[in-house]
Amino acid sequence: MSTARHLNKTLLFLEDDRDLQTLVCTFLRDKGYKVTPARSAAEARQVLVSQPVDAAIVDGLLPGMTGADFIRELRQTRPGLPVLFASAFWKDLKSHELLTRQLGVARVVHKPYRPEELAVWLEQLFALAEPPPPPLEALEEEEPEPEDAFAASLALLSADYGAKLPDRLATLKALLGRGREGDAPAMEEAYSVVHKLHGTAGSYGFRDVSITAGKLEDVLQPVRHGGPLDWDAVAKAFQALEDVVALPVEVEPEPEVVEPPSAMGTLLVVDEDPALLADAKRMGEQEGVRVVTAASADEACAVARRQWVDGALLHMGVEGLATANALRALDGHQSLPLAFSSSGGGLQERVVAAHAGASLFLPRPFTLQDFATAAERLVTARRQERARVMVVDDDPEAVRALTQALVSDAVEVVGLENAYGLLDALAQHRPDLLLLDVQMPGPSGFDLCRILRLTPEWQELPILLVTAQVGLEFRLAAFQAGADDYLAKPVLREELRARVHARLERARLSRERTERDALTGLMLRRPFVEAVTTRLSEARRVDRPLALCFLDVDHFKKVNDEHGHLAGDRVLMRLGRLLGARFRREDLRARWGGEEFVVALLGETAETAREILSRTAEELAGMSFEGDRGEAFHVTFSAGLAVAPQDGTTLEELLRVADSRLYRAKSNGRNRIEV
Repeated sequence: MSTARHLNKTLLFLEDDRDLQTLVCTFLRDKGYKVTPARSAAEARQVLVSQPVDAAIVDGLLPGMTGADFIRELRQTRPGLPVLFASAFWKDLKSHELLTRQLGVARVVHKPYRPEELAVWLEQLFALAEPPPPPLEALEEEEPEPEDAFAASLALLSADYGAKLPDRLATLKALLGRGREGDAPAMEEAYSVVHKLHGTAGSYGFRDVSITAGKLEDVLQPVRHGGPLDWDAVAKAFQALEDVVALPVEVEPEPEVVEPPSAMGTLLVVDEDPALLADAKRMGEQEGVRVVTAASADEACAVARRQWVDGALLHMGVEGLATANALRALDGHQSLPLAFSSSGGGLQERVVAAHAGASLFLPRPFTLQDFATAAERLVTARRQERARVMVVDDDPEAVRALTQALVSDAVEVVGLENAYGLLDALAQHRPDLLLLDVQMPGPSGFDLCRILRLTPEWQELPILLVTAQVGLEFRLAAFQAGADDYLAKPVLREELRARVHARLERARLSRERTERDALTGLMLRRPFVEAVTTRLSEARRVDRPLALCFLDVDHFKKVNDEHGHLAGDRVLMRLGRLLGARFRREDLRARWGGEEFVVALLGETAETAREILSRTAEELAGMSFEGDRGEAFHVTFSAGLAVAPQDGTTLEELLRVADSRLYRAKSNGRNRIEV
């Protein structure tokens, strides 16, 4: 997304941590925002008096007062100013209610946070503000994107890191001097400084500095155990480090980093009306969502094959249904979020849309608000598939470097600099993979790894250790502690990405094996029971019905006996794919066992659920199957429907009622749905 829409947005960033302020200001300015920093409430007041501000980012703990007190004061003069509140505390519901309801905070951002996270919330904050209409030529031809923001941000961070190296060496020299005179705490601090240089300098492009610091760290190893030091060797290793830092260092060029998805993403709009497609493009510009268009099912599939699409908005009708089916048939698009628009909007059309997999039904022509709602919902559903990596390292620069290296369309990264907060952070963020530094204050990476392997909830979480030690003893200790792999410092970007992506893919396949039926691709019984229990709780909370359907292939034993077991497998496979490609994303489908399947439809009554499932039954009946000897045959299914709350409020009650109605459907001649 172009940064042009942010050029007139001015932000007040009130934060007393200078390093964090520098990083965030640099990042947001790369995104096109005008950022005015302040390190105290007094400075912030001067900013508010001297210039207009569109939004404020306020830290929770300021010099002399809390962030909440500052916002309370701010509301006296600027009651409508959007505010993002950032804090390591304020995580309970009562505090959240105070901030959002009483103080009017738009979003609570928990530390530690990434600049990318702030950018996402700011995108959403300004999403409803309509910028001036762009000139006509801007709508017809997009300007080329500026230099990649992440690469530029990393270049600035690397330059800043290099500029600070002489000061760090001066500090280290003073610590070593005090240590030689017998100051043990100074030597411990000196070792920590050298360890961080070894681990982080290479990630910022200063590979020679990292390697030389590693040699000094080896010489200082006896400090960790209270042993004697060879001070001549220390002096020689430190001199070598000074010499390397004094040389003009050329930062290694970094490979291009793919910018993560914007707050709204990419929406495919398919319609035969050119005027409506032009309107959709205009609305996309206003709402910050990239709109790509197509006039037919073939064009839509071609677009979806070429690029990432977060969701599709389709015109209802024969072509719309064909487009939905064609898109859902593409590899990787089986669960593509869909919405339909229609000038009718009657019950029958809504039933057809739900069966085709649409989560939303928009009137035609749709308004800007309709479009914004659809875009946000479709993109949110699609983005849930991004993998999440947590990085734990006490060195904030290492956390930043690893985050910059990993963040992409497919991966989001959460940083943590305090190992003591790991269990709480895991519960909050639910990562798919954990990167742990081995040597940290307090529990080591080995200790944390052992703790997680003794915790049932995290026993299967992939864990990669990051360390400067790669000898045989370390490797044995790492694997004995339960680590899946390790990375040697300085970490190379390409190797980091390759190992992390390989582990994420392996974890995904493992989940699919344990949660998905291999033949049909649908959920297995256990994960279905867990998911539908959650849906029932949601239905009770919002006072909506939930329809549960038991369905069974008619005369399946006869299919196996007359046409062969392989033919029977083909029937189950096709039915599984049919159920997987139909219905909405939030609906649940599972293979219950044998030829039995179960479907849960949130928000549907007995009548609408029967209509939706009847269309699936018609599709299955129209399919032609081939027996093991080449003969053609057809199949049907029978089903029983139960609806909460009238047929029961628990899963056990609904299953019992649906099963009895399935039995009745078979008794009444099969190929029917009983309610």
